Amino acid sequence: MPIKWVDELPLAEKKIFCRVDFNVPLDGEQRVSDDTRIRAALPTIRYLLAQGARPICASHLGRPKGKVVPELRMEPVGVRLAELLGGDHRVLVTEEVVGDGVRKIIDEMREGDVVLLENLRFCPGETKNEEGFVKELAALADGYVNDAFGTAHRAHASTVGIASHLSIKGGGFLIKKELEFLGRLLGEVDRPYAALLGGAKVSDKIGVLENLISRVDLLMIGGAMANTFLKAVGGSVGASKVEDEDGLAAARRIVDRARSKGIELLLPVDVVAAGEIDATVTTVVAASEVPADLMALDIGPKTRALYADKLAGAKTIFWNGPMGVFEKEPFAQGTLAVARAVAESGAISVVGGGDSVSAVMKSGYAGSISHISTGGGASMEFVEGKTLPGLAALEG
Repeated sequence: MPIKWVDELPLAEKKIFCRVDFNVPLDGEQRVSDDTRIRAALPTIRYLLAQGARPICASHLGRPKGKVVPELRMEPVGVRLAELLGGDHRVLVTEEVVGDGVRKIIDEMREGDVVLLENLRFCPGETKNEEGFVKELAALADGYVNDAFGTAHRAHASTVGIASHLSIKGGGFLIKKELEFLGRLLGEVDRPYAALLGGAKVSDKIGVLENLISRVDLLMIGGAMANTFLKAVGGSVGASKVEDEDGLAAARRIVDRARSKGIELLLPVDVVAAGEIDATVTTVVAASEVPADLMALDIGPKTRALYADKLAGAKTIFWNGPMGVFEKEPFAQGTLAVARAVAESGAISVVGGGDSVSAVMKSGYAGSISHISTGGGASMEFVEGKTLPGLAALEG
């Protein structure tokens, strides 16, 4: 059965467990330094409040590995959520994930209150989807709404287990938007359809590459994974990061499949190279002729111009992964140039989470992108064609 959405559920006076993705960065003073993910969940939370529901929001933060880590408590997130909600809305942050104290806070909620549970991953039962922990979570609420697309590929207690214990269940507005845009990439699209993939490893994206190669008209490769492709087709990449023989073989398969299907596959023609990633002195060299003592750390100016020209003619664009070590200023220009080209293309454009989101935010062009996914791993698995456990749990 199809997923029901939050605006199709009976919510009035119901306690609704709302799985959100508040896995946000905190600065040295324990303040939220990027509230993008909190803002993304606001439409669903505000809708729950408007319908008279009592939202019980729950998220993980960082990787505490089943233990209480004071630096990963949810209190700073609750402070920022309260600021964003504004008005008369109180955000009550619990000191535990489950237990008598948590139930008391929920039972005493006033209209307009939001409860934010302590970090779900403080409990080992969360990632293990342990039935006992699942039942404790389910006992807190009358219904369940999942609006955490970034964890939809995880079969955890709060994303899968709890859904089988509550008959009122559905997806939030953020997940609905994610599926609307990501789903377009797997169906009929306006063409030309261009995919731009960067990042570190071919092996991490082999499933996505193989699925896209049968759908796109144009595939462009950047980032460290381009080195593996370049070496696979006979290039000299110097001291650049390259995968093992399995990665090289995977790259060759993608090249051969693209050729057999008549898909245009572009690799960098020049790169910005240096002896180390902390270098301040760089040089531009041919992508297939990198000196032995240098490594490719960004796409070069000719490649930026080539990729920008191709993107300008596209009608649909999917982008995942930076074009270089973009967090280092000398090697950020390729990624920023691509962000600008995607934004100015006028195409339906989808950025698939992860480091690409940071790059788009840094570029200042986020407002010109059709959709920026909140889920790196989830968006990639979805585009790969996999069934996401957190979505499957909402069906029926």
